[in-house]
Amino acid sequence: MSRGTLYFITSNMDKLSEVVAILGKDFPFKLASKKVDLNEYQGDEDFIVKTKCIEAVKLVGGPVIVEDTSLGFEAFGGLPGPYIKYFLDAIGPEGLFRMLNTWKNKNALATCRIGFCESSNSEPIIFKGIVKGTIVEPRGSSGFGFDYCFQPEGLSETFAEMNKETKSKLSHRYAAVEAMKRHFLPSNDNEQS
Repeated sequence: MSRGTLYFITSNMDKLSEVVAILGKDFPFKLASKKVDLNEYQGDEDFIVKTKCIEAVKLVGGPVIVEDTSLGFEAFGGLPGPYIKYFLDAIGPEGLFRMLNTWKNKNALATCRIGFCESSNSEPIIFKGIVKGTIVEPRGSSGFGFDYCFQPEGLSETFAEMNKETKSKLSHRYAAVEAMKRHFLPSNDNEQS
């Protein structure tokens, strides 16, 4: 398969390196980041990713992926959801923890959606990864965003306390990227049966 360039619309080099590592050498595209100023859409997460993808492919003129991460608190009916970036910018991981401090229910869903669009004539495809967890007092020294206060279900460490390789295999981004990878590199399980 071709090794044409697929533009990841991000200026976050941490996200880029995570995605490149997950995709591996066999992925049919060479991934490159491209900073493009996209409109900030509001609404349903699938709508946001699809609309960003359509806008990005028109601006770039070639295949793109866009990523949108949300963090929803069960106690708040799924909010802040896709607006988590603004909450993090305003109050940081410590503030997220304090928001739920008086609530008994500290359950949260970390969701990553990756949209792929090949051209302005094609329909975006959305790949999703979800990790259940809880919001805890921030801990750890690596990671970014809400990694410091998100502890995946059944584990004792936050994403920020894990080494990069461990986090990469457990994260919501990993699950979404793996779904995209399977789309482009279908498993050969049937040949082994």
